[in-house]
Amino acid sequence: MERRLFLAAALAGLAAAPHLAKAQQRKPSRTRWKVRASEGFDALAFLGPLAGRELYLRFYQADADAFAPRLPAAIRTDIAGLWQEAETAGFGLLGPVLSVLFSGNDDSSLAALIASADDPEARLLSAYRASNNWSESDWAWFLSTAPRLKAVLEAMQAAGFAAFRAERTVGLDARIAELTRDLAAYDVISLHEKLTGRSFDPEIEVVLLQFCKPHGIKVQGQTFLQAADWNTAITVRNAAHEMLHPPVAMDGPAAKAALAVLEKDALIMRVVRDHDPQWGYTTLDGLLNEDLAQALDQLIGEALGVGRNPADRWRRSDDGIHVLAGPFSGMLRIDQWIETGGSLEDWLARAVETGRLAPARLHPVAARVLERPVTGLWPLIKS
Repeated sequence: MERRLFLAAALAGLAAAPHLAKAQQRKPSRTRWKVRASEGFDALAFLGPLAGRELYLRFYQADADAFAPRLPAAIRTDIAGLWQEAETAGFGLLGPVLSVLFSGNDDSSLAALIASADDPEARLLSAYRASNNWSESDWAWFLSTAPRLKAVLEAMQAAGFAAFRAERTVGLDARIAELTRDLAAYDVISLHEKLTGRSFDPEIEVVLLQFCKPHGIKVQGQTFLQAADWNTAITVRNAAHEMLHPPVAMDGPAAKAALAVLEKDALIMRVVRDHDPQWGYTTLDGLLNEDLAQALDQLIGEALGVGRNPADRWRRSDDGIHVLAGPFSGMLRIDQWIETGGSLEDWLARAVETGRLAPARLHPVAARVLERPVTGLWPLIKS
C-alpha cells in the first residue's frame, strides 16, 4: 500500500470566496476538533533524525546530536538499518508508517509502544486490519522486525527520551488550548461531505508533535499528526487533506478505470518511476490517491480562506511531482464542484468515460493550473 505522507508549508493564503465563507459562518458547524499531544508518536517521529536522514536533520540536527550519544552504538546502527530496510522492502518511511500501525492502540507513552511491540498480534492487529490502511505485506514486515523495534524503543526509554522531549515541549498545553479555540471557526467536515458525497465522523483529532517535520501524517481513523508550531491555517489545510484519504475507493471501478488510462501516460509514469523516493508516492495508485485528495483540499482551503496559490503550492511541494493535482483541481473548478458537490467517485468515472484524463486533454489543463509549459510539466526546470 502506498504511503500517504503529507508535507505542509506556510505559504500565503488566498481569499475565500465571500459567499462560501459567509455560508460557512451562518451554518452550524459539523466539525468537532480534538487537539492533543503524544509521547509515543513523537518517539516514532524521532527515528528519522536518529537514522541520520537528511530530510529530518535539516530540522532536528541539534536534537539528534544531543540524544543519539545516549543510545548504545548497536542501537544507533540498527535504527539506520531498519530505516533503510523498510524502504527497500516497500514498507515505506519507517517512522511515519510505524505511526499508522501503532495508532490502533495506546500511543501516549514509550511504555505503551513497547507493550504493543511486545505483543503486536494481540494489541495492534485487529484495529489495523479493520482500517483502510491495512496491508498484509506491511504487517508481515512489521512482525519480522518487531523484536528489533522493541529493543530500539526500550533503549530510547532507558536513555530518558520522555524527559528529553519534555524539555523541548514547554508551552505545549497552552498551544493545545489555543489551537482548539482557533479551529472552532472552521467547518471542514461539511465540505468533505459535500465534495465527496460521503459521510464523515464529525470529530477530527489533531496530534501535536515536536519531531515530525516535514510531515503531516494521517494515521488510523480521523486522526493526523503535525508539528506543534504550525499555525492554524496550516492545521486547517492539513485536516482538509488528511481526512480525504482515500478520496475514492482505490479498489473501486472508478479508480481502476482512471489508473488504466493514466498508466498509458508516459509523463505520469515517468513522475512515478523517476522522482526522489524520499517523497513517497512511488506507485501510480499512491500518486492518484494523493493528488486527487490535494485537488479537493485546494478547493476546501480556498473556500475557508486558508488556500494557497495553486501554481506556487505545487511548484514548492515534493520537487513538483504532483502533476495530477493541478488538472484535477482545474477540472473540478471548471465543473463548479465547490458550488454543486456530489459523488466524487461518479465524477472520476465520468472524467474517464469522456476522455478528460487522456494526455491530450489532461496536460493542457495541468499547464494552465501549474503555470508550466505543456512540454515541461515535469521535472521542474531549475532556475
